[in-house]
Formats: sequence, structure tokens, C-alpha cells
Amino acid sequence: MTGGVVSSLGKGLASAALGALLQAHGYSVRVCKMDPYLNLDPGTMSPFQHGEVFVTDDGAETDLDLGHYERFTGVPSKQADNVTTGRIYTDVLARERRGEYLGATIQVIPHITNEIQDFIREKDGSADFVIVEIGGTVGDIESLPFLEAIRQFGNEEGIKRVLYVHMTLVPYIAAAGELKTKPTQHSVKELMSYGIRPRVLLCRADREIEAEDRKKIALFCNLNVDAVIPALDVKSIYEVPLRLSEEGLDERVLAEFNISSSQKPNLKKWLDINEKVKNLKKKVTVAIVGKYVSLSDAYKSLLEAIDHAGINNNTRVEIKWVNSKTLNQENVATKLADIDGIIVPGGFGESGVEGKIFATQYAREKKIPYLGICFGMQLAVIEFARNVVGIKDATSAEFGDAENPIVGLMQQWFSKDGLNIRVKNNDLGGSMRLGGYECVLKKGSKIAKIYGKSEIRERHRHRYEVNINYKDKLEAKGMI
Repeated sequence: MTGGVVSSLGKGLASAALGALLQAHGYSVRVCKMDPYLNLDPGTMSPFQHGEVFVTDDGAETDLDLGHYERFTGVPSKQADNVTTGRIYTDVLARERRGEYLGATIQVIPHITNEIQDFIREKDGSADFVIVEIGGTVGDIESLPFLEAIRQFGNEEGIKRVLYVHMTLVPYIAAAGELKTKPTQHSVKELMSYGIRPRVLLCRADREIEAEDRKKIALFCNLNVDAVIPALDVKSIYEVPLRLSEEGLDERVLAEFNISSSQKPNLKKWLDINEKVKNLKKKVTVAIVGKYVSLSDAYKSLLEAIDHAGINNNTRVEIKWVNSKTLNQENVATKLADIDGIIVPGGFGESGVEGKIFATQYAREKKIPYLGICFGMQLAVIEFARNVVGIKDATSAEFGDAENPIVGLMQQWFSKDGLNIRVKNNDLGGSMRLGGYECVLKKGSKIAKIYGKSEIRERHRHRYEVNINYKDKLEAKGMI
């Protein structure tokens, strides 16, 4: 799955939806992503630049698209399902240092491209279909090794085993009053100049693509017209599998592999979800108080979790975005008026902290349901320590040296690799407690009642924890 014209077309959603459709035909799928940036993973990247970090159960910090893959297919994403240019080069250079290339001159071709192909081949046999999304946009210099690698891969594996799907934009030009196919034509031409001929086109548009436009695209892009699949805007992302199936994407993909599909796909799950979405009877408003609120992708998994919870409870959840940097003692009541619940999500650094603490205090004093995730949980404890326990200078070690760090740096924890020891000057990347973690909930507590059990497993991404030396003081005042 490649993309052209512009970024953020929705390749990740399309890949996830295609995976869901192939499952509906009875096949097993695995969806993975290659990212062309040089970072080893997105763990140290600003949410403003790259959106959220999706944490896999096996402890990897990955691209947010892996969250879509997991939600749409129900197949848990793994560390091995996301790789970056940085990781590819790191692995190749480590082998070179060990002498594994027997003195060869290390080059992009064949060493880097072989490593990229190995990433795909490692998935062989793990599912009937492996869907590989190539991040970035065709024409970007960073994507060239990946495009060359999948060109080689197609040659080696053959047309019967490899299919190229390309997603492009068909923009509407208001002044001309029509959709324009030229960007798609140029994007396909660019891709073909690398030796890759897409056999299916997904055309993103905000309105219907007329038959004449589809014929024109097919003609100029050397395709059959039924291989030009409209991918139109929808109200809910959970409509995407249904709409793409209506346009024949799943049938076309199967046909490209000479797989005959006599039975219709079982789309009952998707029909039921969309029926629920259209007929939600109740409504609540939840405020998300954070500092990345100008980019909703920074909280993608949180928003999807809220949607899932709402659908499950027949409730439409309206989100009110509140920038914590603008909150203060005087305006907190006004900005959080008529709110049914408050969420303070994860975040890094000291900016916007006081605003989040005001929101936390407001929730506690007004008895508004509050969910503090990661950083939001830290601040709930700090606010409680300051205003209920009476430790006025209570703070977190994340903000620097402090006399009363109610939240401190985790010194050690166990992971799949064994005991991790953390010191202040460690690298930031990959140094947190990451992935699935067993937790014992106190019997009789609200949280145990919510889960309906006392032993749970949830995914973690943090390096700070409540300072256990303050446990008795906190619990004496009612905080468990």
C-alpha cells in the first residue's frame, strides 16, 4: 500500500479496512508498516509532528496506524510489525561491525533493500494475507529505498503473490467546479518510473467520482476501470470497510490473486457497529484537558476508546478540547461548565501543568468523573497531596529536583528483557516501562468494580510512579 500526491490520505485506515474485509471473506491477515524517517521509533517524536505513539502489548513504541490495524482486525500488533529507516540502517551497520558481510562494501542496494525485504519475508506463513503499508508519499527522497525494495520483492515473488495498491487524491477545484484527475495521473506516473505498476488505485475524494472520471483515470494509468476504487469521505471511520466493499475493493484484490469468491463477505459486525453509531440515544460531554489539543491525532487511541465506550453504552460522546495552557484559577469553572467528565491524558514536560492541576482540582471538588492517564494520574496525586493532605510543595521529579516528590522516577522494573535499572542520564528513547503489564487491583475499590476483577493487564508507557513513601499519608485521606 503506497500513497501519492499528499500525506495523511488515510493509507493506514485503508490498510486496516482491507484487512477487515479479507477477514470477512474468511482469510487471516497481518498488517504492518514501514516508516521512512530516520528515528529508530516514534517514541521521542513530538505528538505535534507525528501524532500519538501506539504501544504494542509486547512493548514497542510504534506508529499510530498500528492502532488502526489492531482495532479493525482484532489482531494484536507486534514490535515486528513496524520498522523505520533508522532501525533498518542500525541493524545493517551492526551486522557490518560484526563482520557478517565478509568485507563487502555496504550499499543501499543490495544491503538496505535486502533488509527491507527481510522485514516482509519474516511475516511469511503468519497469515493468508500480509498487508504492508509504506509510509510517506511517492516522490519523497526518504521513501526511495522502500520503493526499490518492494519493486525487487515483486520481481522475485512474482505477480501471483504480490499486489501493489496505490492511494491518491482526486481534489475538487471549486473555481472550476470539477474534480481533477491530473494529480493521480502524475502520482501513478511517478510510481511507474520506479518500476512499480499499481494494479489497484484507491482514489480519495470528498464527493462522488463520476464514471467518466474513473474511465479517464483508468485510461491514463493503464488500468481496468473496475480497478479504480473511490475512497470517499465518511462520517465515521467504521464505515470505511462497508464503503470500500460496496466499491468492490475486496473482490478486486481477490481477483488479482486469482482467488474466486463465491460467497459474500460476512460484514454483519460492521453493519451492526454502523447501525449503533447512527442511532445513539444518549449524549454526554467529556473535556480533554491537554497541551496537544490542536492536533487530535496526538490522542488517536484515546478518542477511539471513547467512541467504542460510547457505542457500547448507546451514547454519543461529545469532546470538548481544553488547552491546559489557557486554564487558570479564575476561568476553570467557566471553561469546564456543563461537562459530564474530564480526562487529563498523557504528556511530557512542565508546560501546561498548572492548568491541568486546576482541572483536576475542579473535578475532585465538583465530584465530576475524572480519568487521569499517565501524566494525568501523576497530577491527580499531586493535586490531592497539595490540597487535601496539605503538602503544599508536592510535585513530580519530572519537573526537576524537589524536596517532596510525590511522583518519582522509577528506579527499576521488570520487562520481557529482565530487570531494567534506570538512572537520570539514560537515553530517553525506549527507556520507559512499555507494553502489557499485570496489575492487582484492591478488592472493593471503584476500579476493581469497573473491571469486574482484581487482576488485570494493561499497556504502560511511563517512567515515573507514585513515591511509595507517601502511601500512608495519601491513603489516610482517602486516596487509594
